[in-house]
Amino acid sequence: MIEITAVNNNLVKETVKLQQRKYRDKENKFLLEGFKSIDEAYRAGIEIENVFVLKGHETKYSFVNDKIILTNEAVLKKISTTETPPEAVAVGIQKYYSEEDLQGTQKVVLLENIRDLGNLGTVLRTAVAFGADAVVLYGECADIYNPKCVRSSVGNLWKIPVVNIKNFGQLKILFSKYNRIATLPRAKKMLREFSAALPLLVMFGSEAEGLSDELIGFATDEVKIEMAENVESLNLSVSCAVVLYKMFIV
Repeated sequence: MIEITAVNNNLVKETVKLQQRKYRDKENKFLLEGFKSIDEAYRAGIEIENVFVLKGHETKYSFVNDKIILTNEAVLKKISTTETPPEAVAVGIQKYYSEEDLQGTQKVVLLENIRDLGNLGTVLRTAVAFGADAVVLYGECADIYNPKCVRSSVGNLWKIPVVNIKNFGQLKILFSKYNRIATLPRAKKMLREFSAALPLLVMFGSEAEGLSDELIGFATDEVKIEMAENVESLNLSVSCAVVLYKMFIV
Protein backbone atom coordinates (compact mmCIF):
# COMPACT_ATOMS: atom_id res chain seq x y z
CA MET A 1 0.00 0.00 0.00
CA ILE A 2 1.69 3.21 -1.14
CA GLU A 3 1.35 6.67 0.39
CA ILE A 4 1.22 10.03 -1.37
CA THR A 5 1.05 13.22 0.67
CA ALA A 6 2.48 15.84 -1.72
CA VAL A 7 -0.02 17.89 -3.73
CA ASN A 8 2.55 18.34 -6.52
CA ASN A 9 2.92 14.57 -7.04
CA ASN A 10 2.53 13.62 -10.71
CA LEU A 11 -0.31 11.16 -10.06
CA VAL A 12 -2.15 13.82 -8.06
CA LYS A 13 -1.73 16.27 -10.95
CA GLU A 14 -3.06 13.73 -13.45
CA THR A 15 -6.03 13.01 -11.18
CA VAL A 16 -6.87 16.72 -10.84
CA LYS A 17 -7.09 16.96 -14.64
CA LEU A 18 -10.10 14.62 -14.55
CA GLN A 19 -12.13 17.51 -13.14
CA GLN A 20 -12.22 18.74 -16.77
CA ARG A 21 -14.29 17.02 -19.43
CA LYS A 22 -11.59 17.12 -22.13
CA TYR A 23 -9.28 15.03 -19.95
CA ARG A 24 -12.08 12.65 -18.91
CA ASP A 25 -12.88 12.11 -22.58
CA LYS A 26 -9.22 11.71 -23.52
CA GLU A 27 -8.40 9.21 -20.78
CA ASN A 28 -11.85 7.53 -20.54
CA LYS A 29 -11.68 8.01 -16.78
CA PHE A 30 -13.68 9.91 -14.16
CA LEU A 31 -13.74 10.82 -10.47
CA LEU A 32 -15.73 9.07 -7.75
CA GLU A 33 -16.01 11.03 -4.51
CA GLY A 34 -16.96 9.46 -1.19
CA PHE A 35 -17.66 5.96 0.04
CA LYS A 36 -21.15 5.50 -1.47
CA SER A 37 -20.09 6.44 -5.00
CA ILE A 38 -16.99 4.24 -4.85
CA ASP A 39 -18.83 1.30 -3.30
CA GLU A 40 -21.79 1.45 -5.73
CA ALA A 41 -19.48 1.78 -8.74
CA TYR A 42 -17.42 -1.20 -7.63
CA ARG A 43 -20.55 -3.31 -7.04
CA ALA A 44 -21.84 -2.34 -10.50
CA GLY A 45 -18.66 -3.64 -12.11
CA ILE A 46 -16.97 -0.31 -12.81
CA GLU A 47 -13.21 -0.79 -13.06
CA ILE A 48 -11.46 1.19 -10.31
CA GLU A 49 -7.95 2.33 -11.16
CA ASN A 50 -6.95 3.74 -7.77
CA VAL A 51 -8.46 5.15 -4.58
CA PHE A 52 -6.94 8.00 -2.60
CA VAL A 53 -7.96 7.29 1.01
CA LEU A 54 -7.40 9.47 4.06
CA LYS A 55 -4.94 7.64 6.27
CA GLY A 56 -6.78 5.88 9.08
CA HIS A 57 -9.86 5.06 6.95
CA GLU A 58 -8.33 2.38 4.73
CA THR A 59 -10.10 -0.56 6.44
CA LYS A 60 -13.45 0.75 5.18
CA TYR A 61 -12.18 0.36 1.61
CA SER A 62 -10.84 -3.17 1.93
CA PHE A 63 -12.89 -4.23 -1.13
CA VAL A 64 -10.40 -2.24 -3.26
CA ASN A 65 -7.44 -2.94 -1.03
CA ASP A 66 -4.95 -3.37 -3.87
CA LYS A 67 -5.97 0.03 -5.34
CA ILE A 68 -5.63 2.12 -2.17
CA ILE A 69 -3.26 5.06 -1.99
CA LEU A 70 -2.96 6.46 1.52
CA THR A 71 -3.05 10.23 1.60
CA ASN A 72 -3.85 13.36 3.63
CA GLU A 73 -6.51 16.09 3.65
CA ALA A 74 -4.40 18.44 1.51
CA VAL A 75 -4.26 15.96 -1.39
CA LEU A 76 -7.95 15.09 -1.08
CA LYS A 77 -8.83 18.79 -1.14
CA LYS A 78 -6.74 19.16 -4.29
CA ILE A 79 -8.37 16.33 -6.24
CA SER A 80 -11.93 16.64 -4.93
CA THR A 81 -14.53 18.93 -6.54
CA THR A 82 -16.50 19.46 -3.33
CA GLU A 83 -16.04 22.32 -0.87
CA THR A 84 -15.51 19.83 1.95
CA PRO A 85 -13.47 16.94 0.55
CA PRO A 86 -14.57 13.36 1.36
CA GLU A 87 -12.39 10.76 3.03
CA ALA A 88 -11.72 9.09 -0.33
CA VAL A 89 -11.59 9.94 -4.03
CA ALA A 90 -11.26 7.22 -6.67
CA VAL A 91 -10.47 7.15 -10.37
CA GLY A 92 -12.81 4.92 -12.35
CA ILE A 93 -12.86 3.76 -15.99
CA GLN A 94 -15.85 5.08 -17.93
CA LYS A 95 -18.44 2.54 -19.05
CA TYR A 96 -20.01 2.98 -22.46
CA TYR A 97 -23.32 1.68 -23.76
CA SER A 98 -24.35 1.32 -27.40
CA GLU A 99 -27.62 1.20 -29.30
CA GLU A 100 -27.51 -2.59 -28.96
CA ASP A 101 -28.21 -2.14 -25.24
CA LEU A 102 -31.65 -0.74 -26.17
CA GLN A 103 -32.79 -4.02 -27.73
CA GLY A 104 -35.69 -5.56 -25.87
CA THR A 105 -36.33 -2.50 -23.71
CA GLN A 106 -39.93 -1.71 -22.77
CA LYS A 107 -39.63 1.49 -20.70
CA VAL A 108 -37.20 4.09 -22.01
CA VAL A 109 -36.67 7.69 -20.90
CA LEU A 110 -35.39 10.21 -23.44
CA LEU A 111 -33.78 13.47 -22.29
CA GLU A 112 -33.16 16.19 -24.86
CA ASN A 113 -30.50 18.89 -24.39
CA ILE A 114 -30.34 18.54 -20.61
CA ARG A 115 -27.36 20.63 -19.54
CA ASP A 116 -27.99 21.06 -15.81
CA LEU A 117 -25.74 18.51 -14.11
CA GLY A 118 -27.75 18.25 -10.92
CA ASN A 119 -30.97 17.71 -12.84
CA LEU A 120 -29.37 15.11 -15.09
CA GLY A 121 -28.01 13.07 -12.20
CA THR A 122 -31.29 13.26 -10.30
CA VAL A 123 -33.32 12.19 -13.35
CA LEU A 124 -31.02 9.20 -13.86
CA ARG A 125 -31.63 8.24 -10.23
CA THR A 126 -35.38 8.71 -10.73
CA ALA A 127 -35.40 6.59 -13.89
CA VAL A 128 -33.79 3.72 -11.99
CA ALA A 129 -36.20 4.13 -9.07
CA PHE A 130 -39.28 3.84 -11.27
CA GLY A 131 -38.15 0.89 -13.36
CA ALA A 132 -36.86 2.39 -16.60
CA ASP A 133 -34.93 -0.08 -18.75
CA ALA A 134 -32.67 2.57 -20.28
CA VAL A 135 -32.11 6.31 -20.66
CA VAL A 136 -31.37 7.99 -23.98
CA LEU A 137 -29.48 11.28 -24.02
CA TYR A 138 -30.44 13.07 -27.23
CA GLY A 139 -28.87 16.23 -28.60
CA GLU A 140 -26.41 18.25 -26.52
CA CYS A 141 -26.73 16.83 -23.02
CA ALA A 142 -24.29 17.35 -20.17
CA ASP A 143 -21.54 14.86 -19.40
CA ILE A 144 -22.82 12.10 -17.13
CA TYR A 145 -19.27 11.62 -15.84
CA ASN A 146 -19.01 15.17 -14.54
CA PRO A 147 -18.40 14.82 -10.76
CA LYS A 148 -21.57 16.79 -9.96
CA CYS A 149 -23.70 14.47 -12.07
CA VAL A 150 -22.02 11.40 -10.56
CA ARG A 151 -22.78 12.73 -7.05
CA SER A 152 -26.40 13.68 -7.78
CA SER A 153 -27.14 10.25 -9.26
CA VAL A 154 -26.29 8.83 -5.80
CA GLY A 155 -24.79 5.58 -7.04
CA ASN A 156 -27.44 4.90 -9.70
CA LEU A 157 -25.44 5.97 -12.74
CA TRP A 158 -24.48 2.42 -13.75
CA LYS A 159 -27.65 0.49 -12.92
CA ILE A 160 -29.26 0.92 -16.35
CA PRO A 161 -27.82 1.69 -19.80
CA VAL A 162 -27.40 5.37 -20.66
CA VAL A 163 -27.07 5.72 -24.44
CA ASN A 164 -26.09 8.86 -26.36
CA ILE A 165 -27.89 9.41 -29.67
CA LYS A 166 -27.45 12.53 -31.80
CA ASN A 167 -28.83 11.36 -35.15
CA PHE A 168 -32.59 11.80 -35.52
CA GLY A 169 -32.72 9.25 -38.31
CA GLN A 170 -31.25 6.62 -36.02
CA LEU A 171 -33.67 7.59 -33.27
CA LYS A 172 -36.59 7.00 -35.63
CA ILE A 173 -35.29 3.56 -36.58
CA LEU A 174 -34.69 2.50 -32.97
CA PHE A 175 -38.08 3.61 -31.65
CA SER A 176 -40.39 3.26 -34.64
CA LYS A 177 -42.44 0.56 -32.87
CA TYR A 178 -42.67 2.34 -29.50
CA ASN A 179 -45.46 4.51 -28.17
CA ARG A 180 -43.61 7.84 -28.04
CA ILE A 181 -44.92 10.24 -25.42
CA ALA A 182 -44.01 13.94 -25.45
CA THR A 183 -44.33 15.68 -22.08
CA LEU A 184 -45.60 19.18 -22.86
CA PRO A 185 -47.11 21.97 -20.74
CA ARG A 186 -49.64 22.70 -23.51
CA ALA A 187 -50.76 19.11 -24.13
CA LYS A 188 -54.50 18.49 -23.99
CA LYS A 189 -54.28 15.08 -22.31
CA MET A 190 -53.85 15.05 -18.52
CA LEU A 191 -51.45 12.64 -16.88
CA ARG A 192 -54.08 11.56 -14.34
CA GLU A 193 -56.24 10.03 -17.07
CA PHE A 194 -53.45 8.94 -19.40
CA SER A 195 -52.28 5.41 -20.19
CA ALA A 196 -50.26 3.92 -23.01
CA ALA A 197 -49.21 0.39 -23.89
CA LEU A 198 -45.65 -0.86 -23.81
CA PRO A 199 -43.11 -0.41 -25.25
CA LEU A 200 -42.88 3.23 -24.19
CA LEU A 201 -40.49 6.06 -24.97
CA VAL A 202 -41.19 8.99 -22.63
CA MET A 203 -39.53 12.21 -23.81
CA PHE A 204 -38.50 15.21 -21.71
CA GLY A 205 -36.93 18.48 -22.81
CA SER A 206 -34.87 20.97 -20.84
CA GLU A 207 -36.56 23.46 -18.52
CA ALA A 208 -35.37 26.38 -20.64
CA GLU A 209 -36.25 25.05 -24.10
CA GLY A 210 -38.66 22.13 -23.69
CA LEU A 211 -38.85 19.48 -26.38
CA SER A 212 -37.81 20.42 -29.92
CA ASP A 213 -40.35 20.56 -32.73
CA GLU A 214 -38.52 17.58 -34.21
CA LEU A 215 -39.32 15.38 -31.21
CA ILE A 216 -42.83 16.77 -30.80
CA GLY A 217 -43.47 15.76 -34.39
CA PHE A 218 -42.00 12.33 -33.68
CA ALA A 219 -44.35 11.75 -30.73
CA THR A 220 -47.37 9.49 -31.05
CA ASP A 221 -49.05 11.18 -28.08
CA GLU A 222 -48.72 14.15 -25.72
CA VAL A 223 -49.38 14.57 -22.00
CA LYS A 224 -49.08 17.19 -19.28
CA ILE A 225 -49.10 17.18 -15.49
CA GLU A 226 -52.18 18.83 -14.04
CA MET A 227 -51.29 21.44 -11.40
CA ALA A 228 -52.49 24.65 -9.79
CA GLU A 229 -53.10 27.44 -12.29
CA ASN A 230 -50.78 29.84 -10.46
CA VAL A 231 -47.79 27.51 -10.97
CA GLU A 232 -46.24 27.71 -14.42
CA SER A 233 -44.03 24.61 -14.31
CA LEU A 234 -42.13 22.10 -12.20
CA ASN A 235 -38.44 21.39 -11.93
CA LEU A 236 -37.40 18.82 -14.55
CA SER A 237 -36.42 16.13 -12.06
CA VAL A 238 -39.72 16.56 -10.19
CA SER A 239 -41.68 16.37 -13.45
CA CYS A 240 -39.85 13.19 -14.40
CA ALA A 241 -40.63 11.61 -11.04
CA VAL A 242 -44.34 12.36 -11.34
CA VAL A 243 -44.65 11.21 -14.95
CA LEU A 244 -42.53 8.06 -14.62
CA TYR A 245 -44.38 6.97 -11.49
CA LYS A 246 -47.68 7.20 -13.36
CA MET A 247 -46.38 5.70 -16.60
CA PHE A 248 -44.19 2.90 -15.27
CA ILE A 249 -45.58 2.01 -11.82
CA VAL A 250 -49.29 2.80 -11.44
